[in-house]
Amino acid sequence: MLQDWNKVKIAPEFSDQGVDCYKLTGGRFQNEYYIISEAESRKLMNRPEVVGYEVYTSLLTATSQMMYYLKDNKRISSANILSILRGALNFPLEESCSREHIRVHSISFLSSERVFDEAGAISGLDIKYCKLAPVPNSTLLIGDIIASGDTLVKSFRYVIKYYQEHNIRLRNIVFFTIGARRGIELLEELTEEIRGYWPEFEGFIAVYYEGIFNCYEPGDKGVSGINRALVDFYWKGGIIAPAFRRQTLSLQNALFEKCTIYDGGARRYEIREHIDEVLEFWQEIAKRADDIDKEALLEEKLGHSLPISYEDWLADCHYGLLEEKECRWLYSQEKGFVESSRQVSLKDMANERIAEFSAALKKYII
Repeated sequence: MLQDWNKVKIAPEFSDQGVDCYKLTGGRFQNEYYIISEAESRKLMNRPEVVGYEVYTSLLTATSQMMYYLKDNKRISSANILSILRGALNFPLEESCSREHIRVHSISFLSSERVFDEAGAISGLDIKYCKLAPVPNSTLLIGDIIASGDTLVKSFRYVIKYYQEHNIRLRNIVFFTIGARRGIELLEELTEEIRGYWPEFEGFIAVYYEGIFNCYEPGDKGVSGINRALVDFYWKGGIIAPAFRRQTLSLQNALFEKCTIYDGGARRYEIREHIDEVLEFWQEIAKRADDIDKEALLEEKLGHSLPISYEDWLADCHYGLLEEKECRWLYSQEKGFVESSRQVSLKDMANERIAEFSAALKKYII
């Protein structure tokens, strides 16, 4: 468990080229943690209609601007990209490096796939392919989606062991992710482990798109009874970028989606599978609507009980270092969203979403 998470706040780091960047402060972190937010990545996270190549391009502007920041602050040296297949293929690391004139010396590949049992639960991980090209004293660049973090840990340990066996050391690791808070816990543990044999290791620089989310815990299927533990992301217990919060709450249904990102690989490469998952979710919501506690669902998705005072909301959102004017506006927006959501039935919401999603992606539906 993270120590003093309730004391963590986000502080503005930079705002440039349409990208807002925040740094986590107040925690006893060994590493650096950032949240970046940009119009296209916000669209990706709020609209599961974004599929195919657009999933990749949606992250390009935010990634490039963060690369510029890291290069400008001399945090990246000789770059080596590690691609953990296939989630990493959604992250435009090589193109962003090229845009920002960061030389990539090599690209390594590792296949680490989740293995599911007959009940659909994750039963293990399997590394089927590996081609590593280590660069001494380099920055390792990685992009991946973190849910439970099991893939992350197994992959890192596999790669670090390879570096050790070849007597090659890393300067630091820059990690871009759409991910859950669990990732921070794991990176803190890995840093301590790595420094046990590489004391000079600078640590991780972790960059989260649009927020640090959370996963449903084992045994928890959510208020709807549909969500999958250690797979589906939601806001509760995380930290959401202010602009992403603003956009989500300006839309009627985005907050109630099954997952903030869904399956990143399916969205890009197996679009029909992604469509089936989204439609199946909303069809189940429509079927169960009369039995779902709408108020409890609203509280679950917002991440706190209602009503909530401004002071408690500010602490829950970790916004204590942001401008009060912006925070007051966001707080008022949430109150308005709550009232308007109460006026719409879950069944009507689900049927509307099914119609919207089917119309938007009908070219993929056979």
